[in-house]
Amino acid sequence: MTAASEYASVDGRATINLSILFTELPLLERPAAAAAAGFTAAELWWPFGTDTTPSDAELDALRKAFTDAGVRLTGLNFLDDLSVGAKGTASVPAESERFRANIPVAAALAESLGAGALNAIYGNRVEGVGAEEQDALALANLTLAARAAHAFGAVLLIEALNRNDAPDYPLHTARAAVEVVDRINAATGLGNAKFLCDLYHLSINGEDLNAVIDTHADKIGHVQIADNPGRNEPGTGELDIAGLLDRLTAAGYTGPIGLEYKPAGGVSADSFGWLPRELRPAR
Repeated sequence: MTAASEYASVDGRATINLSILFTELPLLERPAAAAAAGFTAAELWWPFGTDTTPSDAELDALRKAFTDAGVRLTGLNFLDDLSVGAKGTASVPAESERFRANIPVAAALAESLGAGALNAIYGNRVEGVGAEEQDALALANLTLAARAAHAFGAVLLIEALNRNDAPDYPLHTARAAVEVVDRINAATGLGNAKFLCDLYHLSINGEDLNAVIDTHADKIGHVQIADNPGRNEPGTGELDIAGLLDRLTAAGYTGPIGLEYKPAGGVSADSFGWLPRELRPAR
């Protein structure tokens, strides 16, 4: 069974994002904390800050933290520079060499921990560089990333972000992200580029979430959730998360649901009471 096919059968479907949950703990302690809360699967933004190629010792320590905890990595960002306020590196000319150097490192880490998805944050528009030039660079870089993911059966994810937090990010709608997905698939012929449907980001941008699901269900490769406003756990805001998840299932999406929210009370372990039975971890 390939990593991509395993990706669609995560126990309980919920996969916990350890870059936003359990951040009260050091990174290497978070997989064990997730396991203690009952989770068998987790995802990460790029976990090494701006370090494009971390040392073997750092990579091995992260692998050990996951394997010792019995937690599988389901998804990983390529180099994203989120730690310094950037929104990805794929389309940024000054960061292109760093992005390309990171591709084999991130792919190897993802493959070694069973991840079936790699997320490439597109990158902000840069003053003095034309949008067409940045888009051409992004396509070249994302084509390389898609091929690296495909080599071990994984998908490449493209995500729309919200315009409040990322005003210079060019992908603010599901349609914009899906157009990039289609360009990548046309360039590679592999079909493994998919849309990361983050309900929180899309809701802030005023998208009709039901329409997004109905229109783009066949392109969705991963789903992430947080309530709006606040980016806290479901039930703290105004989104009908349960209804949206039911709609995704009815539309044919059976993959993991990424919990990418900040715990409203500040304690991650106390923020899972909302989880419905069908999402709950098997443990």
